[in-house]
Amino acid sequence: MLPLLSSVHNPKVQAWKALNGPAKERRCQGLFLAEGEHMAGEALKAGCCQTLLLREDAAERYAALIGQAEQARVPVQPVSESVLAAVCDVRSPQGIAALCPLPSLTERLETPVIVALEDVQDPGNVGTVLRTLDALGAGGLLITPGCADPFSPKTLRASMGAVFRVPVCLSQCLPETIRDLHAQGYRSLAGALDGTPFYARPADAEKTVLLIGNEGAGLTEAVKALAMQKVKLPMRGGAESLNAAVACAVMLYDLERRRLEDGDAGTSL
Repeated sequence: MLPLLSSVHNPKVQAWKALNGPAKERRCQGLFLAEGEHMAGEALKAGCCQTLLLREDAAERYAALIGQAEQARVPVQPVSESVLAAVCDVRSPQGIAALCPLPSLTERLETPVIVALEDVQDPGNVGTVLRTLDALGAGGLLITPGCADPFSPKTLRASMGAVFRVPVCLSQCLPETIRDLHAQGYRSLAGALDGTPFYARPADAEKTVLLIGNEGAGLTEAVKALAMQKVKLPMRGGAESLNAAVACAVMLYDLERRRLEDGDAGTSL
């Protein structure tokens, strides 16, 4: 193990603390912090842990994770309780966290199903969509600059480690990206209150991009105009709409249901 870090004024500690701030801090350092036993374990499992931060009295509790880190030659940095409290976003840190390199968000997605989020600002929604894609197996997430950062503390907690497995791509111009996806053979479905019934849609294409808009404003007109079909879920009760992540999950699982019914059980989304 590395020598104990006990001062909250240490420059390293101050830099790690900044990782819980605006996204620009994470981009500047090229790092993000995965807090807690589950997230640290997911980071180690994915080979994405650069340094394991360990509260000085928690070595016995997390012996298994320390063993994984040592086997992978990941440095283990003991820290005092005050240091861990300073760098973590949660009020009562579990005693362990992982410093992880920030991945590039510019790579092209090549998954059968892509969810494109336009200015979805709630970290919980972005994290839940990531978690849903992870559960389904092989989808990718496309985000715009106005979306919540996938690597912010709240989004990471909502994703439950999915961010280590689901590819994420940043689109600086969503209409242009949609045109490119159409050229690659993707069929676009836009969630919209003025759409046609989702369950009455035509047969699904081999490759689909599902467009989900901002929690309050929905999709922009420029994006909706490009969609090959606008769809809406049935609303027979008093609610006018569903939470963005919930609506996305319902649609994704119905895409999977059709895929299974069509005999493509060996290929998840």
